[in-house]
Amino acid sequence: MKTIPCFCISILLVIVHQVSAQHYDIKSPDGNIQIRVDNSDTILWSASLNGNTIIEKAEMGMDFSSHTDFGTNPNVKKHTIKSVSETIYPVVSHKDSKIKDEYTELSITYRGHYKLNFRAYNDGVAYQFIDEAKAKRQVISENVSLRFPEGTKSLFPQEESMYSHNERLYLDKSLPEIAPNEFCSLPVLFITDKVKVLFTETALHDYPGLFLKGSGSTTLNAVFPKYVLEAVDKDGRSDRVQTITKEADYIAEVSGNRDYPWRVFVITDDDRKLVESNLTYQLAKPNVLKNTDWIKPGKVAWDWYNANNIYGVDFKAGLNTATYKYYIDFASKNNIEYVILDEGWTKSTTDILHFNPDMDIKELIKYGEEKGVGIILWVLWKPLDENLMEILETYKSWGAKGIKIDFMQRNDQYMVNSYEQIAKACAELELLVDFHGAFKPSGLRRMYPNVVNYEGVRGNENNKWSEDITPEHTVTIPFIRMVAGPMDFTPGAMINKQAKNYAISFERPMSLGTRAHQVAMYVVYEAPLQMLCESPSTYYKEQETVDFITQIPTTWDETIVLHGSVGNYIVVARRHGDIWYVGGMTDADARALPIDLAFLGEGSFNMELFKDGANVDRFAQDYSIETVSVNKNTKVTANMASGGGWSAIITKK
Repeated sequence: MKTIPCFCISILLVIVHQVSAQHYDIKSPDGNIQIRVDNSDTILWSASLNGNTIIEKAEMGMDFSSHTDFGTNPNVKKHTIKSVSETIYPVVSHKDSKIKDEYTELSITYRGHYKLNFRAYNDGVAYQFIDEAKAKRQVISENVSLRFPEGTKSLFPQEESMYSHNERLYLDKSLPEIAPNEFCSLPVLFITDKVKVLFTETALHDYPGLFLKGSGSTTLNAVFPKYVLEAVDKDGRSDRVQTITKEADYIAEVSGNRDYPWRVFVITDDDRKLVESNLTYQLAKPNVLKNTDWIKPGKVAWDWYNANNIYGVDFKAGLNTATYKYYIDFASKNNIEYVILDEGWTKSTTDILHFNPDMDIKELIKYGEEKGVGIILWVLWKPLDENLMEILETYKSWGAKGIKIDFMQRNDQYMVNSYEQIAKACAELELLVDFHGAFKPSGLRRMYPNVVNYEGVRGNENNKWSEDITPEHTVTIPFIRMVAGPMDFTPGAMINKQAKNYAISFERPMSLGTRAHQVAMYVVYEAPLQMLCESPSTYYKEQETVDFITQIPTTWDETIVLHGSVGNYIVVARRHGDIWYVGGMTDADARALPIDLAFLGEGSFNMELFKDGANVDRFAQDYSIETVSVNKNTKVTANMASGGGWSAIITKK
């Protein structure tokens, strides 16, 4: 046998290393965002904006119980790079009725029957693994390890448990302050000295939701709920709360030939672009429904927030037929499309096939139909999951228009599949779905557009037991939670207070900030099914405010963010048809923001304004309404008090 000289071995090793250490670069269509993918012992990727590195050598991969692990000693078979420019027309346009879907895609095929797709958009990047094997196996773990530059901070929606409603405050933390035992739900915002990065996921199907945990450094790592083997009822709240008593040592059971969720990063040096982004919708699976004409977004009169506080009537208010006919009458008089019957309409919270004997649901649904008002029924997830089709078919036979489903509280694979099963079953029966007690929107609303809203946000209902819903919070969530999709914040509080006058009251809740702040939410917050949370009796006393709110639609053809600073202020202009709507909100600091009306077309317009009143610093419910003439050359100023707001409805003369 011949002996190979040592110097030849060294040369051979160098050649092998060069071949194995392959890297690929792509840029966004506008050239500002660049992605580099490196293949060596693992798969690493980096992203930069305008030459500034934002994510550096982030690691990715997936470990399985059998066959090939993704990203371990990756062996590239081939790669392709392509540019795509298409147009998406959403069935339910929660932000824009026409979305330009433009990106550069790198697709890498690896030996071992898997692919990795990277996309670079003008407003961010995303990646997704694709399994091309036919193996039935378990996902032991997924490696999502993100490394940010020194000095990066986060607005961190920290969770105490993965068993959660995902209704968080956003904690201002530098990354090294996030300990290895601390983790957050998505979406989460990272702030470098020059750029903001919003991280979330979409196209989440048959797979657990992702959480992100700290490491005590500038690196954060994914963590997932384990596959649930056993969950038992929790004493005292067995109708809605379970204890997970047995988990597998893996996160998912899967079969081959499938896509995994897109990992989405909105990257921008302009806070406004966070709100304008449609990335989570663009990357979601397309609509699968053939007939969508029956899907009707709209506003909803809601009972639970106001504790059925009906007054000035000749009947005893409460969970009874007379009270809900009053709600229906109010909705009908004000062109509000729906009324929700929240907790209490069923015989019990577990017997949801029969209604409370004091409430004739069939009569209420019939009465609503006569008045042009649809009825949506609140249900708990646990009893619905146990008897899905019979319950839904029963509600449909009564004439209900949809369900508001509550207390899911989980992100594991079973629960993610349950969301889709519910969406599909409701679509077959032509029922709308509002997921309350839910994780963030993760793409299901594009595939099943009858899914018209999600909670997963610390919203107005928290006024009943806390002081958490501050003006700072309400101007933070549009830039973080709302980037993932519509949010059921439930605005419309009419009892408004400044901090010095605020008091917690479960049955007489009040909101922090001004009346104009609440009104502006109807333009700023995206929610195709949008609530009016206050008592109809109170709304009747505030008819001028109601008349302004009910002019505002819940779907949009075009969205432009005029001003935006996370946690400080926001001004959004939205178009529906040929009418423009502008909504502005500020934190505890009073502000005067210039509004350039250049987005208007030719001609003259009437602009109806709803703004903070002269004495709003003493009485937060003070407001004024006026109408002025404007055109596209007009410059106006949105003067907002502490915790204030400013809204405009602009119609052509």
